[in-house]
Amino acid sequence: MPAHFSSPSSKLVLSYDGAVATIAIDNPEKRNAIDLGMWKALPAIMASLDGDERVRAIILRGAGHGAFASGADISEFETVRADATGGRLYEAANEAAFWAVAHCSKPVIAMIRSFCLGGGLGLALACDLRIAADNAVFGIPAAKLGVGYPPGAMRLVTAAIGGPAARSLFYTARRIGAAEAERLGVVQQVVSDADLAATVLATAAEIARNAPLTIRAAKAAIDAALGVADPNVDPVALADACFDSADAVEGRTAFLEKRQPTFTGR
Repeated sequence: MPAHFSSPSSKLVLSYDGAVATIAIDNPEKRNAIDLGMWKALPAIMASLDGDERVRAIILRGAGHGAFASGADISEFETVRADATGGRLYEAANEAAFWAVAHCSKPVIAMIRSFCLGGGLGLALACDLRIAADNAVFGIPAAKLGVGYPPGAMRLVTAAIGGPAARSLFYTARRIGAAEAERLGVVQQVVSDADLAATVLATAAEIARNAPLTIRAAKAAIDAALGVADPNVDPVALADACFDSADAVEGRTAFLEKRQPTFTGR
């Protein structure tokens, strides 16, 4: 069996636990801020995980017990984003990373503790699910920095949390805690910091046990309903393929035999 994919960035660390892959943002000196090289590496990482049949769920997190991501690396703004041309190129890389996460056919769970700000929050909102520690802090400070936010990425933000919550976060540029983030729908679950890793891994493992073709079809259909569909994916064809799959036979058989199904993704 071939080896799993290795990350092209030393600041994006990949690990594997059975059918669950984890991407750890590892830039501790800058509270896991995301630099241009990391933004550019994410699409290749997501494409590889998407194509790896052994991977059925993905966790995106900050390394160790550090922040999820304190945002884009502002120290680069005076160089790579110094003018409109550089800004557009930077935002193109930024947006490509968001969409690579959003359009991965496998569920991506953001595991969030401490800071989840700016581009870090945008990245988390591109994920399918967000589970946060009670010490998590969220915000998008673009209006305090005078920078534009990519319109395509704004579609993902709005699809994830709705227009009113998106307006509140962007217009005020304020920071909110985990409880308010849960109320606004920014996160789906808040747990203690001590329970965060176990909760996220249990959720990912539960997803990984289910039928991958069904999950892929469901994700495509939900994305279409939210207006953020991958134009290269046909949700109807994916749903139809489930009915002709060996997994559908296995699911029915396991139900009748009162046992847990074993799905192969075929």
